[in-house]
Amino acid sequence: MSPVSTADRILDGALASFGTKGYEGTSLDVLAAGLGLRKQSILYHFSSKEALLESVIDRSAIELSQALEESLRATQQDPWRRIEAVVRSVFRLAALRPELLGLVREVSRLGPPAASRLTAALDPLVARATGFLQAEMEAGSLRRQEPRLLLLSAYSAVIGVATEVEVLRALGYEPTVRSLVRRRRELLAFLHSALMAAPGGAALSGRTP
Repeated sequence: MSPVSTADRILDGALASFGTKGYEGTSLDVLAAGLGLRKQSILYHFSSKEALLESVIDRSAIELSQALEESLRATQQDPWRRIEAVVRSVFRLAALRPELLGLVREVSRLGPPAASRLTAALDPLVARATGFLQAEMEAGSLRRQEPRLLLLSAYSAVIGVATEVEVLRALGYEPTVRSLVRRRRELLAFLHSALMAAPGGAALSGRTP
């Protein structure tokens, strides 16, 4: 196994700090001390705290995209199985890499330019997901709704429920694997009811008459 470079160590530490303490709560001095480095060592690789955040966003977007793409490659073409695979992948990340989803939540809170950078990095994945939803609606598998709005709503629900674990920990409650599985099961049931068209019939409109 190749040794981890200093730059990668800094990115790992910054991700953990940004994803749990937030951007404003992250000090380069404290980050450097925790890594056994001097602050100037961080600034040698990343010219500023803002530049460090940008690099963390870029690398995290790649990791997130790869995780979701891998989950999709492992599924059949059945639309619900593909949706379920994505949800399971996000919850797996919440359990194994909570700092990654914590960063997504933090960047969304910060707004532009950080949020815009993450959005641009994930845009190819979003475009594929939107195209998938549109095609399945036209095929009658999913209820007819506005694809991008549907994707945003589903994203908010999945990320919100999956990252709730960090909120609970902040309150001093340690979630269990069982509670995480239960939340995932409840969310999947909700999404299935909201997204899937009635069996044997045309896709229903998502609009209330």
